[in-house]
Amino acid sequence: MSVNKTNSALRVLTATVFLLSGVGGVLYSEVPSSATGETSSPKLPASDVLTLKGNSGSVKGVAVSPDGKTLASVSTDNDIKLWNLATGKEIRTLKGHSNWVNSVVFSPDGKTLASGSLDKTIKLWDVASGREIRTLKGHLLSIESVSFSRDGTKLASGSWDQTLKVWDVATGEVIRTLKGQCDIFNSVAFSPDGNTIASSNHFDKNIKLWNLSNGEVIHTLNGHTDVVNSVAISPDGKTVASGSWDGTIKLWNASTGREITTLRGDNKRVWSVAFSADSKNLVSGGWDGTVRVWNVPEKQEIQTLTGHKSKIWAVAFNPDGKTVVSASKDKTIKVWPVVQ
Repeated sequence: MSVNKTNSALRVLTATVFLLSGVGGVLYSEVPSSATGETSSPKLPASDVLTLKGNSGSVKGVAVSPDGKTLASVSTDNDIKLWNLATGKEIRTLKGHSNWVNSVVFSPDGKTLASGSLDKTIKLWDVASGREIRTLKGHLLSIESVSFSRDGTKLASGSWDQTLKVWDVATGEVIRTLKGQCDIFNSVAFSPDGNTIASSNHFDKNIKLWNLSNGEVIHTLNGHTDVVNSVAISPDGKTVASGSWDGTIKLWNASTGREITTLRGDNKRVWSVAFSADSKNLVSGGWDGTVRVWNVPEKQEIQTLTGHKSKIWAVAFNPDGKTVVSASKDKTIKVWPVVQ
C-alpha cells in the first residue's frame, strides 16, 4: 500500500474509532479564543426566549422553512420533528432513519425536507404529510451535511467517506461525486447560482470551493488552525463564512477566495454558522453553549445569547431575520429574538 493510501486509511480509521466511541458524526476536543469588535450585548428576558422540548436525544440540526412558519429538528434519537415556530408546539415526528440524524434542510419551495444520517442514507420527506418520498443511498459512512440548490433541483451531501455527492432530487440519482482525497466533509453549502459548492474539510483544516460543472476545485481557503466544522455562503453570493474548532469565524471573498476578516468571540469551538436572508448578519453557535450574532459589514458582534446548558450543534436564521434558532446537546431548541 502506498504512503498516501496508508495515511488516508489511518485518517478514516481514526475518524471511525471516534464515531463508534459514541460521539456520532463529529470529533471532539477543546481549545479557546477571543473577539474583533467586542460589544456589551443586551441581556434578553427569559420570557422572550422560546424553548422547545421533546427530543429524547441531543439535537444535532435545525432548519427553518422558507415561509418562517415551520421548524425542523433532527436528533440522536433518530427522529425528525416538525414544530410550529410561532407557538413552539410539535406538529409531527418523522421516523425512518435507523441511527442519529445529523443534518436537515428545507427545499426552497418549503415542500420537501432532506435529512442526512449516521445510517449512511439521505431521506426526502413531504413536509405537508410527513410521508417519506425516497431514500438516497450511495455513501459508505455517516452523512454530516445536506444542502439544496436554490432552484431545488439538486441536493449536495457531505460524508465521512471522503466524498461530496450531488444528487438529482427528482430521480434520486447521483449527478456527480467529488472526492476529498484524504479528507472528510463536515459541511457543504450551495452558492445562490448553483454553480459552486463550498465544503469544510476536517483534517486539512480548510474550505474548498468546487466548480459543479467540472468537479474541479476553484479555491482552497487556508487560515484556520484546527478542524473547520461549518461553512455557509451568503444569500447574495459574495461571502463565505467558516466556523472552526480554533475558536474563530472567518469571512472570505467568494470570488477571489481571499480572507476578509477573522471574528473572535469567547467561544471555545465554533460548531455552526449561518447567514441571515439579507446577508447582513451571521449567527454562530459554540462549544460553550453560547449563540452569537454578528454584523457582517461592520465585522462586529452585536448580540450574545446564553441559556443552553451544553454545547450548541447547529444554528439557523428565520428568513425574516427577527429570530435565530439554536440546537443543543442539552436536548433543547431555543428561538431567540434578534436585536434590530
